[in-house]
This record gives sequence, structure tokens and C-alpha cells, in this order.
Amino acid sequence: MQNQKIENLAAVAIKITKVLLIIYLSIEEVFKIIKSLQKFLDVELDISRKWASQNYSTLKKRLEEKKVAGV
Repeated sequence: MQNQKIENLAAVAIKITKVLLIIYLSIEEVFKIIKSLQKFLDVELDISRKWASQNYSTLKKRLEEKKVAGV
């Protein structure tokens, strides 16, 4: 009777450990995915910033040219 209780307790402890391990590994994978997305988005945002900066510079030049031309 005592051995059966110990076996049941050990089985429950093992099941809880498995569940906690699965949760931990899942969270770890989510963080890896988030890091990958951040790297990808940083590259995309950098391209967008360059594009916006170039367009702003072009617009600024055109406005300055119009100002100088007196339009």
C-alpha cells in the first residue's frame, strides 16, 4: 500500500515535470521566433528609413529650387 502511494506520487511528479518542460521549451521557441522577427524587421525598417530619407531630400531640393525660382 505504501509503495503504491509512492509510485503514484512519483508518476504525478514526473507528469508535472514533463508539462513544465514542455512549457519552458515552448516559451524558449517563442523567444527565438521573436528575435528572428526583430532582425528581419530591423532590416526592413532600415530600408524604409533610407527610402524615406532619400525622398525627403529630393522633396526638400525641389522646394528649394521652386523658392529660388520665385514660383
